[in-house]
Amino acid sequence: MGVTASGTSDGRSEMPGSALADTLLERLTVTYAASADPERAVSLRAYMKDIAPFLGLTTPDRRALSRVVLAGTPRPDEADCTAVALHCWRLPEREYQYFAVDYLRRNVRRLSSGFLPVARHLVSTVPWWDTVDLLACHVVGGLVAADPKLRSDMDAWIEDDNLWVARTALLHQLRHKEATDAERLFGYCVRQSGHPDFFIRKAIGWCLREYAKTDPEAVRDFVARERERLAPLSVREALRNIGP
Repeated sequence: MGVTASGTSDGRSEMPGSALADTLLERLTVTYAASADPERAVSLRAYMKDIAPFLGLTTPDRRALSRVVLAGTPRPDEADCTAVALHCWRLPEREYQYFAVDYLRRNVRRLSSGFLPVARHLVSTVPWWDTVDLLACHVVGGLVAADPKLRSDMDAWIEDDNLWVARTALLHQLRHKEATDAERLFGYCVRQSGHPDFFIRKAIGWCLREYAKTDPEAVRDFVARERERLAPLSVREALRNIGP
């Protein structure tokens, strides 16, 4: 079991010590801030519904700057990954959280099942689709694939009052293809079929559409059986590539 952040009474996560994280964050804040584009930052913040301030970095520029930040640094362990992610989540500008998501994706095989509470903290803190979906598919999904015992945690997440936690449960198998637990996937879709929020209804359609690339008949049969429960948006998304 790796070293991860632990919860506190006020819901925050404690920061593990990490010399690597300290080095990366010092480099990161200097390098990103030096390339900030305040004018573009305003338009990005508006496009992202004012979820957070931005530095105004384009995605190609941000990735190039990240390579500079990471150059010559050693491979992290789980404590390093946790510290990097939590540090980035405490910085105001959204691009720092993008760096953390990319870092976790790159190093997901270094994370144990003990990282799941940290992942939950990330998907439920300053949540929006831009970070939540990548964490769901690449980090949470990777953890569950490596340790199927975490499926029971997903069974709890799908019932969570936080819609972003529930969306993560819906999307965590998005890249599992033939390894998808179809019964669980369909069950999650049914459980949340009456949810009023767009982001849940969209996620139901998205995860079904993705699984249809592996088993179109199973998805077609499921939608036919549950069409009256599913929102029209979910049905349209599910059948987009396979037809009724």
